[in-house]
Amino acid sequence: MNNDFMKQKPVFPLILSMSLPMVISMLVNSLYNIIDSFFVAKIGENAMTALSLVFPIQNFINAVAIGFGIGINAVISIFLGGGDTKKADTAASQGLILAAVHGIVLMAASIIAMPYFLRMFTDDESVIELGIQYSVIAFSFAPVIMLGISLEKIFQSVGMMKVTMTSMLCGCIANIILDPMLIFGIGFFPKLGMRGAAIATGAGQLLTLAIYIITYRVRQMPVKIDLRQPKPVGHIIGRMYSVGIPATLNLALPSLLISALNAILAVYSQSYVLVLGIYYKLQTFLYLPANGVIQGMRPVIGFNYGAKEYKRVKRIYNVVLAMCAVIMALGTVICLAVPSQLMGLFTENPETVKIGETALRVISIGFIISSVSVAASGALEGLGKGVPSLLISLLRYIVIILPLAFILSRLTGPDGVWHAFWITEVITAVLSALIYKYSVKLDDTSAE
Repeated sequence: MNNDFMKQKPVFPLILSMSLPMVISMLVNSLYNIIDSFFVAKIGENAMTALSLVFPIQNFINAVAIGFGIGINAVISIFLGGGDTKKADTAASQGLILAAVHGIVLMAASIIAMPYFLRMFTDDESVIELGIQYSVIAFSFAPVIMLGISLEKIFQSVGMMKVTMTSMLCGCIANIILDPMLIFGIGFFPKLGMRGAAIATGAGQLLTLAIYIITYRVRQMPVKIDLRQPKPVGHIIGRMYSVGIPATLNLALPSLLISALNAILAVYSQSYVLVLGIYYKLQTFLYLPANGVIQGMRPVIGFNYGAKEYKRVKRIYNVVLAMCAVIMALGTVICLAVPSQLMGLFTENPETVKIGETALRVISIGFIISSVSVAASGALEGLGKGVPSLLISLLRYIVIILPLAFILSRLTGPDGVWHAFWITEVITAVLSALIYKYSVKLDDTSAE
């Protein structure tokens, strides 16, 4: 098996074939998150509160796993494109070893810190106990999460997107099936409550990892994994971290943004905080297809960059930018056409619906132009340029929007926060285009 199709197949059908499996798997994963919360909520309000308090740490573990996985993916794709399969093998092998180390460290640190972390937000002993019950089991699977996501990115780096889709679907479906059985004790399963929810989640992750391992054993791949690597190869590890660390921060920045905006909006009314939370739930589904396209692009653009197919790299970027713009245009139309109906999915309070209607219509002004920063950031990660990608995310999530939201809210009230979104997208789009052009142009020049 070889990856020549990545530089021979027409760009649009290639990106489409690489992206569709990821869009499907991400949609199912989002559905799992909703269903998981639904069943936990049936235990009681304290259980749902505990799950919400544990979530930031879970999110951080996932961010580290995905971020470092993106680093592995980028380095493998670039080496394969350049025809250096030996270095690609080394990156895959040592990347997995490091991922296991990350998992063990995060598992131990999270379990030890969780009681103290929970007490920072609540003094309700029932909530703390439920949070500890869930987290001790869930965080024990941190090494499994790290290895599973690293293998996912390795399979993606060689274009085996259907394998990653199948593995993720099986894990999510297993989790959805096991959740009610282990939480409520259906059939021969014991009633385990919060512990059951954590076990179901871990079992799904374990199944996903098992499918990756079995697939690697039975199918031929361009990349060979050897866990008996004699010693670390510094420059390869350095390249993985140079992409992985910024990618991890990219994934963590939205959580910081939401917390800061909540603080600004809470001064006016809790309804505005609720509207922001609802918007981000809706935004997740809106940006899912665009994120799927970005995932499909990364190995393709990295492979062609490594193969010095610079004209094709430009073509790939332009096609992905256009695809993202079409997706975001559809999102804009929906938000402008039925904002009250969208808000009504999450609340029946007329005042909140009215606030949300205004928010969606204003924020959606920036959807289409946001395609520039989304595509540029994803492309830079695929090209192995983590720092410029992180710079775009910092501009989009922190540097521009936070001071802008604060100032506009003081000048025009809470609606100023909604206007800060689209203004930020316009400014960030211009800067993103310049950052991308500057970063890639340097390499084109040096390679000639």
